[in-house]
Amino acid sequence: MDRAHSAALQLHQLPPTSSADPLSELSFSYKENLIGALLAIFGHLVVSIALNLQKYCHIRLAGSKDPRAYFKTKTWWLGLFLMLLGELGVFASYAFAPLSLIVPLGAVSVIASAIIGIIFIKEKWKPKDFLRRYVLSFVGCGLAIVGTYLLVTFAPNSHEKMTGENITRHLVSWPFLLYMLVEIILFCLLLYFYKEKNANNIIVILLLVALLGSMTAVTVKAVAGMLVLSTQGSLQLDYPIFYVMFVCMVATAVYQAAFLSQAAQMYDSSLIASVGYILSTTIAITAGAVFYLDFIGEDALHICMFALGCLIAFLGVFLITRNRKKATPFEPYISMDAMPVDA
Repeated sequence: MDRAHSAALQLHQLPPTSSADPLSELSFSYKENLIGALLAIFGHLVVSIALNLQKYCHIRLAGSKDPRAYFKTKTWWLGLFLMLLGELGVFASYAFAPLSLIVPLGAVSVIASAIIGIIFIKEKWKPKDFLRRYVLSFVGCGLAIVGTYLLVTFAPNSHEKMTGENITRHLVSWPFLLYMLVEIILFCLLLYFYKEKNANNIIVILLLVALLGSMTAVTVKAVAGMLVLSTQGSLQLDYPIFYVMFVCMVATAVYQAAFLSQAAQMYDSSLIASVGYILSTTIAITAGAVFYLDFIGEDALHICMFALGCLIAFLGVFLITRNRKKATPFEPYISMDAMPVDA
């Protein structure tokens, strides 16, 4: 009788024990999301400050006879140091949060650059241009902030250890192989029209950048995740897939920079910023959803609210950039953080 009573007592105590683990895992995943989002926001803010510091140096030394006079200023080198610090923060953020959350947070750089340009660099404006340029820019900043809040709040909660086995398994999965086939075909077609048919439309060039950027984002998350695991004691650097991902990350980033340079020679940088951000973010989120299965298990409401956050952020970035005067080569261009290169 006592034995039966103790068995019944053990069965009665099982449910709380089994239900505690999912709750702790859920809270931990939200904590990781928050850490990743804060690192990305911090990185983008610091990069924006760095680029505007360098821009300020170039504006101040515009009349100098020495074309490299800015190398001799402490402000320019401070900007370079802050840029490296910011890029490191963005890179690290990929190791903690889903790719679909980190990529759209590139809007933070656009917001920060708009505010810094108005307040600190004191970009000139005429009274008749105030409504057209600055009021719309502030409205765009507000929309981008609302969109960013929705992105962080309703971001996917998928967290998987970036081990060599898991990355290899995702790399050879049928959904990703099919996605890669479609992306390669599309990239080759766009490249053919761009090179052979002289199709220099900005959409064509920035689609090439976005397709490369989606692979940069996938590989950055893999490399960052494996490095973090290695520092935690689970060595991942002996897996060949780490070096495959690292080479792909560097190669796609370099070719992105080449296409962006060509686009900058033909189109205004504010147009590149808005169109590039929208295209790159959309395709990078799609790549993350296919490769890392970011949205598996998410309910329809969270997915719809996340998509709404993206649309609001897109509209905000468009309003911020559309009325800004042509930027200097040192004004931030936000394509990804997909790369994590913001300029």
